[in-house]
Amino acid sequence: MDQAVEPHVRIFDTTLRDGEQSPGISLNLKEKLEIAEQLARLGVDVIEAGFPVASEGEFEAVSAIAGNVSGPIIAALARVDHGDIDRAASSVASAGRPRIHTFIATSEIHMSAKLRMTPQEVLAAAASGVERARTHVGDVEFSCEDATRSDPAFLVEVFGAAARAGATTLNLPDTVGYALPEEFGALLRYLIEEVGHDVIWSVHTHDDLGLAVANALAGVAAGARQVEVAVNGIGERAGNCSLEEIVMTLRTRTAERGLDTAVNSREIARTSRLVSMLTGYPVPPNKAVVGANAFAHEAGIHQHGVLVERTTYEIMDPHDVGLDGSRLVLGKHSGRHAFENALVELGFSLDRAEIASAFARFKELADRKIRITDVDLEAIVVDEIGSQQDVYELVSIQVAGGTHLSPTATVRLRRGDEVIDESAIGDGMIDAVCGAIQRAAGMEAKLETFNVSSVTGGIDALGDVTLVLLRETPSGSRRATGRGVSTDVVEASARAYVSAVNRLIQIESSTRPVVAVT
Repeated sequence: MDQAVEPHVRIFDTTLRDGEQSPGISLNLKEKLEIAEQLARLGVDVIEAGFPVASEGEFEAVSAIAGNVSGPIIAALARVDHGDIDRAASSVASAGRPRIHTFIATSEIHMSAKLRMTPQEVLAAAASGVERARTHVGDVEFSCEDATRSDPAFLVEVFGAAARAGATTLNLPDTVGYALPEEFGALLRYLIEEVGHDVIWSVHTHDDLGLAVANALAGVAAGARQVEVAVNGIGERAGNCSLEEIVMTLRTRTAERGLDTAVNSREIARTSRLVSMLTGYPVPPNKAVVGANAFAHEAGIHQHGVLVERTTYEIMDPHDVGLDGSRLVLGKHSGRHAFENALVELGFSLDRAEIASAFARFKELADRKIRITDVDLEAIVVDEIGSQQDVYELVSIQVAGGTHLSPTATVRLRRGDEVIDESAIGDGMIDAVCGAIQRAAGMEAKLETFNVSSVTGGIDALGDVTLVLLRETPSGSRRATGRGVSTDVVEASARAYVSAVNRLIQIESSTRPVVAVT
């Protein structure tokens, strides 16, 4: 295939694999399925569902996505170790279009310090791993971890061996975000010329120097026809190449480049919100494409220009990324049928118990909020989805405080059939609530960050609280992000704190090893 004239750039989404490796993120199976289903609606070509050998929970999540999500290729990551590959193959066996993505490090520092293998041993392992993967599936991707700090001549050898062994996609990762665009593009052009073979070339870039998107675009210009991305740019350290930025750059500049993706860009904003809500990672207001300020204009000259002609200061139509306002307006008089219909229109697929739980939460909030829009509804439902596998459930809170009173809080948590009541005094009502929850859960943890924002505008806006808890254990530090929504910021904070406690429990019970990948 002549990639130089191929106009379609494949979007390989790694939100559920590399994205979930971000500190503090720990998605449960239901949350991963919800994101995968939305990625399918978005129209990505490949979903990298996870790293199955990491833990039993990871294997189950990849298997569930493979068995329930149709449309995109479902990929599982594996080291070139045969046991890893067999586990990955088993996890994607039920997928309509399965892929195994296998890798090994090729830089001198990784080979000597981490793998403790010689270059020849790495070369043999790469070929052997790909051959093993091809015994299970016809679609195999191979990556050289830390490729941009590897010897280019050695990369030619390894990629060539992988292609001869049956790899159908060869991926060039800038694992540590070290490359500059011009050198990244030059390296890929060199590899394409030297390696040859009828394969698709892919790029995977990290944002340590803020160059992930620029490097990915340089790769595309050099001939790559797959780009590995994550929603909102989440991922290891400074994150991955941002899905929304790559898609809209190619879409906005299609006339000049002659390249585009199959992504339905009108699903971008909703996908961004869903990932932000479930991971607890807020989107910065100045984030390109999906940030709150991406289509906002404050300067008088800009405002005048946009009012006269939108394109004076907007190179993209906000409607094209799904920012077309609220379509649904529900209130306290809305019934279950309207509620369920709204969920279907928003793309949620919940079972009867989940619908009942979300509906009860909706009715509770509808008594306090004049109207509930589709964005509010997403926040409510996502908040409920995230609590389905929680150890602790927040039953109620009661707070008191004032100018001359020490703020106090009493909380009630439920753990299975056990109900736990605890009280605490704090510097403020939120501090008191968090202290009471910590006592009730019996978990010592330090509040590291705390952020409050609103889901929508107005004095009755749904408050969105995100916080990060840090817990020191004998095996090292553990971080977990929690998120809660409510019309009351104290209640939202309580929900966020309980969410973080539950995620810490999940993280500490997980056996997932820390493995540096692509």
